[in-house]
Amino acid sequence: MGRVPAELTPSDEELVVAEVFGPTFQGEGPSIGRRAGFVRLGRCNLDCTWCDTPYTWDWERYDPAAELRRMTVADVLAQLDAMIPEIVVITGGEPLLQQRRLVPLLHGCAERGWPVEIETNGTLAPAPEVTALVRQWNVSPKLANSGIAYDTRVRPDALAALAATGAAVFKFVVTAGHELDEVAALVDAHGLEHVWIMPEGTDAATLTERARALVEPVLAHGWNLTPRLHVLLWGDERGR
Repeated sequence: MGRVPAELTPSDEELVVAEVFGPTFQGEGPSIGRRAGFVRLGRCNLDCTWCDTPYTWDWERYDPAAELRRMTVADVLAQLDAMIPEIVVITGGEPLLQQRRLVPLLHGCAERGWPVEIETNGTLAPAPEVTALVRQWNVSPKLANSGIAYDTRVRPDALAALAATGAAVFKFVVTAGHELDEVAALVDAHGLEHVWIMPEGTDAATLTERARALVEPVLAHGWNLTPRLHVLLWGDERGR
């Protein structure tokens, strides 16, 4: 899971990238609808059963030589320059697997005045030099519906480090209302704030049905509800 061939191992000046795309819109969470450029990195340390980007890590189904490439930071920034984004979203895969090599990219975004959001599964603590350059952490701790063992998907030290940045929101992917009890247990156990619930789904019909079923219980918990704007607009089309 997540390993790549030796020929794809990056130098200190490179990143392993699945795709750079945009301009498009941030589709989830508190920045939904904002004009964005996306940098999707390769590799992940989890293997969620419902993952919508398995081409970044699942080498039983996908060919890493076809899906991933090494890119210099200069090349990534050149593609983002052409988009004129309002924000830059770094996602994956799991971006923090490459966090130290991300620092030059983050500096380049800062020089251009682009706020950066990093989307992470919450199992890895961010380095201070990364935290200093990130405006928002979109942290998505995984529930039992991911098919991953609890001790693998819930890392208290990493969650605490992300919460301590003061810039983290916590987004949980939910397939049914009863899973909100599991969310509540994690929120209480780890003192998480700024909680967002997102229905799982890769087509508009499924997403809408699940979102409607979650409205009342999410309101009752005092949390936020986010759709997936890109799914409502384009389904599971890549590069959106």
